Amino acid sequence: MNKRTLSERDICTKFITPALENAGWDKQLQILEEVSFTDGKIYVRGKFTARGTRKRADYILYYKPNIPIAIIEAKDNNHSVNSGIQQALEYAKILDIPCVFSSNGDGFHFHDRTATDENIETELCLEDFPSPDQLWQKYKKYKGIETDEAERIVSQDYFFDGTNRRPRYYQQIAINRTVEAIANEQNRILLVMATGTGKTYTAFQIAYRLWKSGAKKRILFLADRTALIDQTRRGDFRHFKGAMTVIKKKIVTDNSGKEALVSSKKRGIDSSDKAFEIFLGLYQGLSSSDPAMQDAYKDFSPNFFDLIIIDECHRGSAKEDSNWREILNYFKNATHIGLTATPKETNETSNIEYFGEPIYTYSLRQGIDDGFLAPYRVVRVALNVDTEGWRPEQGKTDKEGNPIEDRIYNRKDYDRNLVIEERTDIVAKKLTEFLKGYDRFAKTIVFCVDIDHAERMRTAIARHNADLVAENHKYVMQITGDNEEGKRELDNFINPEEKYPVIATTSELMTTGVDAQTCKVIVLDFNTSAASMTKFKQIIGRGTRINEEFGKLYFTILDFRNATDLFADPQFDGEPIRIKPVEEATDLGDIINEEEENTEPVIDIESGEEVELIPPTIRYPETDIPANTVNEPKRKVYVNGVDVSVLISRELHFDQHGKPITTSLKDHTKGIIQEQYTSLDEFLNKWKSSERKEAIIAELVEQGVMVEALYEAVDKQVDLFDLICHVAYDQPPVTRKERANNVKKRNYFTKYGEQARKVLEALLDKYADQGIENIEDIQILTVPPINEFGSVTEIIKVFGSREGYEKAIKELENELYKVA
Repeated sequence: MNKRTLSERDICTKFITPALENAGWDKQLQILEEVSFTDGKIYVRGKFTARGTRKRADYILYYKPNIPIAIIEAKDNNHSVNSGIQQALEYAKILDIPCVFSSNGDGFHFHDRTATDENIETELCLEDFPSPDQLWQKYKKYKGIETDEAERIVSQDYFFDGTNRRPRYYQQIAINRTVEAIANEQNRILLVMATGTGKTYTAFQIAYRLWKSGAKKRILFLADRTALIDQTRRGDFRHFKGAMTVIKKKIVTDNSGKEALVSSKKRGIDSSDKAFEIFLGLYQGLSSSDPAMQDAYKDFSPNFFDLIIIDECHRGSAKEDSNWREILNYFKNATHIGLTATPKETNETSNIEYFGEPIYTYSLRQGIDDGFLAPYRVVRVALNVDTEGWRPEQGKTDKEGNPIEDRIYNRKDYDRNLVIEERTDIVAKKLTEFLKGYDRFAKTIVFCVDIDHAERMRTAIARHNADLVAENHKYVMQITGDNEEGKRELDNFINPEEKYPVIATTSELMTTGVDAQTCKVIVLDFNTSAASMTKFKQIIGRGTRINEEFGKLYFTILDFRNATDLFADPQFDGEPIRIKPVEEATDLGDIINEEEENTEPVIDIESGEEVELIPPTIRYPETDIPANTVNEPKRKVYVNGVDVSVLISRELHFDQHGKPITTSLKDHTKGIIQEQYTSLDEFLNKWKSSERKEAIIAELVEQGVMVEALYEAVDKQVDLFDLICHVAYDQPPVTRKERANNVKKRNYFTKYGEQARKVLEALLDKYADQGIENIEDIQILTVPPINEFGSVTEIIKVFGSREGYEKAIKELENELYKVA
């Protein structure tokens, strides 16, 4: 058998898999082949989307399910035995795997991440592949597992519910690292996972494995909102069944049947509750702000719980002097695990000081790049009274006829100290414009300054959407802590199967603990500062969940107060999608549709290949979380008759790291290109020698060159080649039409027969119209007017062969750039 004629898959089947089985690996339980561990980044253009390439490992070897200990990258036999090791090492770092192999079917190249000497990389023949026990010993060394008891805890099985559900790779890492740390007697642990990445499921698997192994017998899950407790009880934690209870205070009544204020000896936790092993509890339900009442958590002994999981630990438990911290201090002998998407670090508050550095972090940007979280676009709308401020003219009075203090008001004042009715109206109008151009039934959350603002915003939105409100008054609802009707609709808003409410106006209530899977639009009309980064991250997290069944693959942020300036903060991560600038005359409903007209290809960062964009599939429901964070109403001044309009806003661009660009777009691009190609000659040589210009374009895009933004800034009629030469090397730009005409003037086509000349002339016209990338793609032969010359096969025959056609295209490109 000639190995060099075999495909990579044949090499796996005939050589690698048999070698693993001979070493004692169970093919059914321990060997997984062609493992895709990401979903592929989502690309968005207008309403169209595409999935990028998934990261895929050829083999992952597991000691037990969900405990990966080795990875193998396979190549065909035309490659060397170690040619796949670098890719395997990259994946091993992502997946937290210690043993890394590459193979071409002749043997194995082994990289041992536990080694620190010359044996870090060795060559093995097929017969010498290590056994499961051998690699398990290396895994234990890598994880610092030294005792039999620690090994027993770490090797405890995951919970399996009989379905195909299994942890994603990052959940697996978070679970394993936490269990391993606790097995090694670490008692304070912090997990940082972006909103929408399954913190509760991760917490359940941690709790289950520790509970099942007997390492932790009584476990308390603490949250600060009833909705979070209810979601946890009904969701992943439901598998604890009869072992679980929700802690509630007893209600004591007097002889007349009324609730009575009783002493701590008569009030507390039902004794029967203590027979359970898994407890869910509210901070507020365990502590009392009334000095006459004893805190309910003291009805348990300090050593009652072995493990406490603190959900959203960035909130009260981060403060050293908070009532919530008192609960944790009372149960200080228990192991404490903090879960958050946004760890809080200020002069007064610190998660890290209490829990230590995060044992694992899975960020928003990682989630977006992996395709597990929805990407987002940003539309910034600058209003004149926000940008320029507003000063009342002499004698101006408020709606009650009182004189208004003479000073300059700005966005920090609006809706907190001063209410301009026209400002509220124009925000509602612009949101309505956007939804009319996008999807009027897209679930939308409008974040306002306070409850009063949310109430007025609901009224304004209802007025601009009177037709839909007439059909169902729940089209727009105020969902705030003081509004019982709205709070009752919260579950319907977040339920994908429920059509109404469509738009929710809120202030603090929906910033966290709201699993809005189908939220497609987030409106920011509140003031932010660097100090409110935690709140900002939580708000952005309301839109990051993906629900493909209902067409939710990305979301849009409409920013009316420059809140997205916080994207520039080092604490924020995530890469927004650039969109067009907003001008006064711009109908926001046109923005999405204008993006669809873009003909530039979308290149996948993983594969470097073009991905096909597909139109949206939106499924609407067929049928028609409260926190007690209620701001005390402040005395506000209400005015009307103010001229409020949209100014030309600056375009918001982001670099490849998701950070706003502070220099000019041209300077930013010039720096990137000159870092890649130090001189014009170097770039020209690379361009002319490249087989496919599209590959250079993809490389520059990956480095952060924003092609479409440059076209907007310079000229859409120039070739990308000229665009780069102009921006980076100060060359005068030549339009595509000028280049095409120069080729025609040189009578270049006379060397070809009549039919071939006509095809090349048509391709040249396509270049003038659309650019070089399109004529490099053989599919261009299938579009008008080129397809009028025949089928792809017939056109290629005009050039003698496929090689002859490709040679003609290459020569045509050389002619196009002959006089660069």
